[in-house]
Amino acid sequence: MSAVPSARHSDPAVFGRVAVLMGGTSAEREVSLDSGRNVLEALRARGIDAHAVDGIPALIEALVGKRFDRVFNILHGNRGGGEDGVLQGALEALGVPYTGSGVLGSALTMDKIRTKQVWLSEGLPTPKFVRIGRGDPGSSPGQAIRDAVRELGFPVFVKPSSEGSSVGVFRILAEDDLAAAEAFAATYAGELLMEQMVQGEEFTVGIFGDIALPSIRIVPAGEWYDYHAKYVADDTQYLCPGLDGDDEAAIRDLALRAFRAAACSGWGRVDVMRDRRLGFQLIEVNTAPGMTSHSLVPKAARQLGIDFEALCWRILETTLVEAALPREDAAR
Repeated sequence: MSAVPSARHSDPAVFGRVAVLMGGTSAEREVSLDSGRNVLEALRARGIDAHAVDGIPALIEALVGKRFDRVFNILHGNRGGGEDGVLQGALEALGVPYTGSGVLGSALTMDKIRTKQVWLSEGLPTPKFVRIGRGDPGSSPGQAIRDAVRELGFPVFVKPSSEGSSVGVFRILAEDDLAAAEAFAATYAGELLMEQMVQGEEFTVGIFGDIALPSIRIVPAGEWYDYHAKYVADDTQYLCPGLDGDDEAAIRDLALRAFRAAACSGWGRVDVMRDRRLGFQLIEVNTAPGMTSHSLVPKAARQLGIDFEALCWRILETTLVEAALPREDAAR
């Protein structure tokens, strides 16, 4: 495996004035604020002229006023969350360098269903799924969920196609578990994804440029890795590297291929399960991973001797390297 390249610059002045974009209006606002505070503190500790900006409208106003030279995007989610390509398109139009994937990679991976369709077209493994559309002719949301269960069989997960941080995720083991998902579907405006539950181990692989970081095996104290286990609990175990030898090489190679297939670049994280029968299965891509005390990319970077401050510096350095390149070319 390739090593993470050393930092290219030592003078914080090379970055100019940096906006750390956090908060926003998505369902993941609080997680983003937590991540953003950590990133802001890390950049300032390295002498970078970094400032917090809450949400896209405030950022655009500041950029029109020429108050920032580049953006460290740590917004999470869509609809004002900054991970769905809308922010990236605005920054491209304004000519402002930013961290993370470009317009295409951001928009595609925010949509779990379309991401899985791309992976399948590339021959990459992902669990079987059914799209549950909003207002499909002749079917109520509850009926659509029951029809999807009949097609896939128990156990399954139901989740919004375009949310993150385990927002609106339902674990359905049997008929009795359907009611909560049906009630959510009746009020949720977007598409839902029903996916066969993988029976096996859960992993995540951080991506930095063209390098897959050591995998992390996630072992929650409860039955599954839900919002509480991700952001609240202190008893979730994170084993890094999560695998050894050929298995570790295989999961890192698969994660990098999945990241590239989805037109992603810069940095991110790919979630993978290992099915007891089918082997590795791709779950989703996160193009602006969390940077909280519980977050996983910093844990993987530490395994390579890169502390949190150094990681934030190197992520910000990608805005210097990639600013002159088309984003989708940089992903190839």
